[in-house]
Amino acid sequence: MIFQHKFLKMAYLAVLAAMFFACGEHKPGDGHNHGEAEHHEEAEGSLELSAEQMKAVGIALGAVEQKNLRSVVRASGQLEVPPQNKAELTTLVGGVVRQINVLEGATVSKGQILATLENPDFLKLQQEYVSLKNGFAYTEQEYQRQKDLAQGNAGTGKVFQQAEANFRVEKAKIAAFEKQLEQLGIRPNEAMAGNFATQIALRAPIGGTVSHITAKIGTFAEPVRPLLEIVDNSQIHCDLLVYEKDLHKVKVGQKVNFVLTNQGNRQITGTIYGVNSSFENEAKAVLVHAKIAGAYGSGLIPGMYVSGLIDVGNQSVAALPLDAVVQAEGNNFIFIVDETETHGHERTADEKGHHRESTHFRKVEVATGVSELGYVEIMPVGELPAGAKVVVKGAFYLLSKVSAPAEHNH
Repeated sequence: MIFQHKFLKMAYLAVLAAMFFACGEHKPGDGHNHGEAEHHEEAEGSLELSAEQMKAVGIALGAVEQKNLRSVVRASGQLEVPPQNKAELTTLVGGVVRQINVLEGATVSKGQILATLENPDFLKLQQEYVSLKNGFAYTEQEYQRQKDLAQGNAGTGKVFQQAEANFRVEKAKIAAFEKQLEQLGIRPNEAMAGNFATQIALRAPIGGTVSHITAKIGTFAEPVRPLLEIVDNSQIHCDLLVYEKDLHKVKVGQKVNFVLTNQGNRQITGTIYGVNSSFENEAKAVLVHAKIAGAYGSGLIPGMYVSGLIDVGNQSVAALPLDAVVQAEGNNFIFIVDETETHGHERTADEKGHHRESTHFRKVEVATGVSELGYVEIMPVGELPAGAKVVVKGAFYLLSKVSAPAEHNH
């Protein structure tokens, strides 16, 4: 914590204060008026000090300042890859799995054969294509003959129209068969040559790493079920959830420092390249996308959880010196001059009847933000009086006094 280094100061101030008060100690019965003591027992979180006491322990006053401190927005999320970098291997038609040519974790390239399927329907499809293709030769010849007759006024228009219709219908069927065969990876010219394929090859739709294989040899592969998954991690990025209160600070181009929470706090860096324009589900948070520097070959995997610090630049914030903020029971506090009690500087009488100035202080809880150059951002939990005078030095001494067991100080 940013305040731990100041506990040594507190010990020194406590000793100094004890010496100071010991010098002014007196015995009971010496005529001292407790109603005019220079340091009264105060309400919880409040106390009163004379000017001499403030000087002895080094109390210094200041005010809340506006400082340009470098600020970060904290966000959490996980690593993801774009949709175009994830693929599932499926088949257009059902078939029995005869071969699986890869293992999980293997790197594959686009177009590589990953598995083969077998189905008697593959043979039927090729037979129908060859039969239609052979019959089309007659249909084409008849169409050409009737066309020539029509041009020479030797034929009838009705016969020519019928021949033309048959020609166009069969030509369209052939084109559709050829597309089907090409989708299955079967070459139409090979089928015409009598080299019928009994199996079809399933090829990788993208290059990447095989992440999960569900297919097994001998099982029937259905078109709706993926056989395996491929992930290309070369474009891996981070999706961070930024909440509404910080959204206005986040912009494209800002730098991000990531910590992989489950990877030994490994650190990586990146840059924001996109900010969504809608909230995620019911959470008041928006997804922010950040590109990771040197992601290729870094061993990063989609789904890894990360914590991110988005550098949002210098922000003008209410700030105080680090010494002005003290910590107790997990909370942060500052001390301000309680003008409602002090009314400037109240005059109290000591045991010799001399009037001395005193000041009332009140403890105020604050939340802290970014710290830099000896200053820390503060956000009062309650309302802070306008122009409040704040203890910027000696706050640890005041904390030790208000935290001590209640007693009458003379």
